[in-house]
Amino acid sequence: MAMYRKLGKKSDARKALLRNQVTQLLYHGKIETTEARAKEVRKIAEHLITLAVKEKDNFDEVTVTAKVAKKDKDGKRIKEVVDGKKVTQYDEVEKKVKKDQPSRLHARRQMLKVLYPVVEVPTEAAGKKAGTKKVDLTAKLFDEYGVKYAGRKGGYTRIVKIGERRGDGAMKVILELV
Repeated sequence: MAMYRKLGKKSDARKALLRNQVTQLLYHGKIETTEARAKEVRKIAEHLITLAVKEKDNFDEVTVTAKVAKKDKDGKRIKEVVDGKKVTQYDEVEKKVKKDQPSRLHARRQMLKVLYPVVEVPTEAAGKKAGTKKVDLTAKLFDEYGVKYAGRKGGYTRIVKIGERRGDGAMKVILELV
């Protein structure tokens, strides 16, 4: 008996497909796919959410001092001339930072093995790199999904059948987070 579905693809293409679908499921909250793919994606996604639930509170808050560049009213850095060179002026600011404990760090790295990086592009700046920002899905898993599913012991996803696909008759489903 097979341990997983092969989905009619070579191993590298199958892994890429599943990683992509898991990333999109966790980013958007639901995806539309075939039933066989959804069952495979469900396994991976539920494992990642379980890691997030276990390790959600496993960090220390550390206060650090950081140098932050002084800025003028336009948001540009303030520079002064020292020994004939322009040098940026800095302020020292104390910040609180979450420092992962070893088990949470390991869980974060396990998640990063599966998840692809996500870049959010605003609609008005489509095609431009200026307004984009990176989304930290591991932080979203720990902060949102870890807290949301803390009382649950599994069963974080739901599969809803929506009918057969027109071309080949494969069962289409919506896989969503509960």
